[in-house]
Order: sequence, then structure tokens, then C-alpha cells
Amino acid sequence: MKFNSVFDIIGPVMIGPSSSHTAGAARIGKAARDLLGAEPTWAKIHLYESFAKTYKGHGTDYALAGGLLGFETDDIRMSEALDLAKSRGLEIEFIEDTAAVDHPNTARLIIGNESEQVELVGISIGGGKVEIIELNGFVLRLSGNHPAILVMHNDRFGAIASVTNILAKHEINIGHMEVNRKDVGKEALMVIETDQNLNDDVLQELENADHIIHISTIVS
Repeated sequence: MKFNSVFDIIGPVMIGPSSSHTAGAARIGKAARDLLGAEPTWAKIHLYESFAKTYKGHGTDYALAGGLLGFETDDIRMSEALDLAKSRGLEIEFIEDTAAVDHPNTARLIIGNESEQVELVGISIGGGKVEIIELNGFVLRLSGNHPAILVMHNDRFGAIASVTNILAKHEINIGHMEVNRKDVGKEALMVIETDQNLNDDVLQELENADHIIHISTIVS
């Protein structure tokens, strides 16, 4: 996989100390929360390589917690996120994982509540930018920096057209799109980054489209 090599010169508006280890981590955490679509009550976070070695000193731990609480990168509460998570009943376990990964700033988040669970792998590629490279076992490439919809659907003829036709009808432009499946005729995942957030009416129309199982969103 090819990663970005040019970072933002100024970088994101954020609570420090590090754009890669703090701002990027917060965005990975918030992406996980958005994809769960609800308040998480527990989280197991596997940290790899650089993240695993420096996560306490560089604020990766509280940044991930802040993201799970829904904080933006510049939220003044970020440094208190671990304590705030406990007070809200969110139990977080950090695991220093020694497995080999392709990028040093990698985190695997498994989060959930009483009824739902989401597992994703995110990497912080510099300048506060991130990529989500795996979701619930599906390989994908999602920047996490733009609005996106993730559509779980049956691998059937017409499923993709049913979604793209609705977006076209509402004049919603697609910036990036990819489809992945685990096996022919089984469940598949459609990942679509758009130029704007989708309102509830459009999301409901997508939910009711042919062959659609579930829709998650990442807002920007």
C-alpha cells in the first residue's frame, strides 16, 4: 500500500503534542465512534510499533479516548479524555501489540455497547491525516477526512446502482468509491466519500434501497 508522503505544512488545529500521535489518533477514535453509530461503553485498542512504544508520552491514549467520546482534534477537554471516559462509563483497554504491520502508527480498535460492535484498523499518516484500512474484516481505503457512507449490502446485481442513482438524484458528488466483498454472492461493503454530509432523508432513502443491509456514516 502506498502512503502519502507530503504532510500539511501548518497542520491541523489541535490539542498537542503531536499531529501524528494525537490529532491523527483522535480522528481514528472518532471514526470508530461514527461507524458504531452510538455511544460506546467499552473499547479494546491494539497499538503497534511507534504507537505502542510512545502512546503515553505522546498523548495517543487520551487522543483515542477523546475521539471515542466524539471530541474534535481541538477540543480543550482532550487531555482529560481518559478520566472523562471513566466518568461516562466507557471502559478502555490499551494493548501493546507486537504483531507486524505495514505502518508504524497503526491502531486496531474494537469498540461496542450492549447491542453492537465495530472493529477497524486505522493508521495516522502525518499532519493529522488518517486512513481507515480495515472495517469488520473488509479491506478498504478511507481517508477519514471527508464525509463518507459505508454501505453493507448483499452482493447482488443492481445493489451499487441503487445507491449511486439515489446520490445522483440528490446531486451528491462522489469523491472516492470502492467496493469489496469476502465471497461471491455474500455480504459486500461499498465505501463512498462525498463532498458533503448526507441529510437524514437521503440516508433513509438509501436504507430502503434494494439489497441494502446497513448504512454507517462518517461526518465532517
